Amino acid sequence: MAKEMDRIAGRTKEKVVMQTGLTKYKPKHAEYFRYTTGERIQELNKNARVVVTHAGAGCIITALKYGRPLVVVPRLKKFKEHIDDHQMIIAEFLERKGIVQAVYDIKDLEKKIGMARKCRYRSGRGRMVAFLKDYLKNLEAETGG
Repeated sequence: MAKEMDRIAGRTKEKVVMQTGLTKYKPKHAEYFRYTTGERIQELNKNARVVVTHAGAGCIITALKYGRPLVVVPRLKKFKEHIDDHQMIIAEFLERKGIVQAVYDIKDLEKKIGMARKCRYRSGRGRMVAFLKDYLKNLEAETGG
């Protein structure tokens, strides 16, 4: 995702700020950092026109807290990005509900960002939180946790 987001950053006049985490790719067109504080993440989300993130519950909740248009790129088991495909399940559900734009093929990232800019998903927060609670409850029951 970092390479594609950086490519897009090179084509836009928008300021792009990226958290690169463990990736070895170093963006050429975007401001970036590996990790930062929760406070800075909150501030970046608050000031963003569009948030692009993986489909982790915490990232989604943070973006929606500030009513930001949201594009999610689920981390997948097949790429060894996660232990299972729970992010795909979350992304598919939230996209069906009109809460996020989900990217299943990285070539679609720029198109999905454009689509997200035209929308605000404020009304989806309650449904998303309820879904996540139910999903986690069912997951806990399945795993005996």
